[in-house]
Amino acid sequence: MSLTGSVVPSAPPGAIAFTDCEMLSAAAGLSPPAHPHGHAHPRRREVVVNGKRVKTIDVHAHCCVPKAMTLIKHPLEAPGLLMDDTSTRIAAMDAQGIDVEALSINPYWYRAERDVAAELIKVQNETLVEFCAANPDRFVAFATAALQHPELAAEQVEHAVKKLGFKGVGVGGSVAGEELANPRFHPFWKKCEELGVLVFMHPLGTRELEPSGRLGGSGLLTNTIGNPLETTIALSHLIFEGTLDRFPGLKICAAHGGGFLPSYANRSDAVIRCFPDRVGPLPKKNPTAYLKDGQLFFDTIVFTPEALRHLIAETGPGQIMIGTDYPFPWTTTEVDLVLSTPGLSDEQRIAILGGTAAKLLGIKP
Repeated sequence: MSLTGSVVPSAPPGAIAFTDCEMLSAAAGLSPPAHPHGHAHPRRREVVVNGKRVKTIDVHAHCCVPKAMTLIKHPLEAPGLLMDDTSTRIAAMDAQGIDVEALSINPYWYRAERDVAAELIKVQNETLVEFCAANPDRFVAFATAALQHPELAAEQVEHAVKKLGFKGVGVGGSVAGEELANPRFHPFWKKCEELGVLVFMHPLGTRELEPSGRLGGSGLLTNTIGNPLETTIALSHLIFEGTLDRFPGLKICAAHGGGFLPSYANRSDAVIRCFPDRVGPLPKKNPTAYLKDGQLFFDTIVFTPEALRHLIAETGPGQIMIGTDYPFPWTTTEVDLVLSTPGLSDEQRIAILGGTAAKLLGIKP
């Protein structure tokens, strides 16, 4: 039972609240609905901002397709990635106040030969459609593509959008050691721009550093530092190599708050002033401008209200969308993070919680 749009009667004007059917029944003097077999179902947390029920959308949620993985004998990283029984996943969404997950798959196929990659992506994308069709109110998905074969990847994205109904596509932060800004990937970027799809970029780690041992030892630095570092490198190349200038209609969402770049982007502006003869061909704008001008978007996985406040200050509230990294336990409180971050208007909170993602992914608010 959903009471979309309902408000807790005791909430004052301008309040932010969570509602559920049993709370509302109690407030109205009614008895809670009986549950069959005497088992209480988990209550679905519903987000309300200033009296308005908000559809919350998580743009960073992982899954997997085992049938595709077997084509190149890729192992299962975590059981929570499986979608054959979504009850645990949906229960977690309900508890956290997440209405819709945008499913993505971290690329593991970037070294596969063309024919195998073509079959793998076909199986994967068709299965993602099935996942979403089974729970259309709770799941959408980012298509997958074999970027190591750029022309094929462009065809795969076109098929995914025009035939399968996808509104976005996922990519890694590099392609088997190659930068996304490499000109050989221009056919892929051109197609994404042409189709107007949101590209969700998730890092694969800075694997080139791992043989040196620099990320060894304690701290799981291959992930803790390696993942946001790859995102930082990828975005920096897309800016400085002119990819974002060449394809001004691109829309890319960078995972983990865009890595380290938003926290230190002014150094990228400074290097142009300090060493203009060593930077190479200059981008059309200062690097910090690309964080704010509508091409780059970022998820909220930055952990604290102050970190999110700073990310918003550097990029603008219209560039931010919530992400949870499900099923990996980095965070279960992204909705609360947005609600507790200072300095945001109700409209800005609504946009971050789901409004911006709904526009980009074609989801009815």
